[in-house]
Amino acid sequence: MSDTHRRTIRLSTRGDAAAIAAIYAPYCESTPVSFEYEAPSAEEMARRIEGLTARFPWLVLDDGRTIAGYAYASPHRERAAYGWSVDAAVYVSRDYHRCGVGRALYTTLFALLRLQGYFKAYAGITLPNPASVGLHEAVGFEPVGIYRGVGYKHGAWHDVGWYQLELQPERANPPPPAPTDAYAMTEEWFEAVTRGLRHYRAR
Repeated sequence: MSDTHRRTIRLSTRGDAAAIAAIYAPYCESTPVSFEYEAPSAEEMARRIEGLTARFPWLVLDDGRTIAGYAYASPHRERAAYGWSVDAAVYVSRDYHRCGVGRALYTTLFALLRLQGYFKAYAGITLPNPASVGLHEAVGFEPVGIYRGVGYKHGAWHDVGWYQLELQPERANPPPPAPTDAYAMTEEWFEAVTRGLRHYRAR
């Protein structure tokens, strides 16, 4: 990417897949943060992005030179009554730790999910992980339980802490959430991006 590109948070595209896969790979290969054993290829990451973005935002923070991090929502569960809840995740390039990337992406993601009509977001965090717990609590997540020894990776059993964020107050008879592109490039969209970027401290 050219240095002349404007710093922004935007929807990811197939062209971002290689950069996203490179950010995610160390979390798979070197840590229990992700429970995947093998890092997905760029092609597989492109498939995942395309499989989600009609219903859920998959965002990247483009700092004008490279992708500093990404965040996305996905279905919490498949049965119909879960349709207003999402799982959320954020991953930050190791070169951009402590720059506010995670908070910037989450701030924008949650604003967009509210616009779409989602009510709850959930996040699973492999424990211990004080940095991730700190980020999630800072943006409003609250702990709701721990799955003890639920995953086995790198020769050890790992706990996963589950966290919940209320995106907006519950109300009766909510309409189905709107598709991602219902608010793309609207005034509310740009407002959400601006709010998120306030948290980013460029290198």
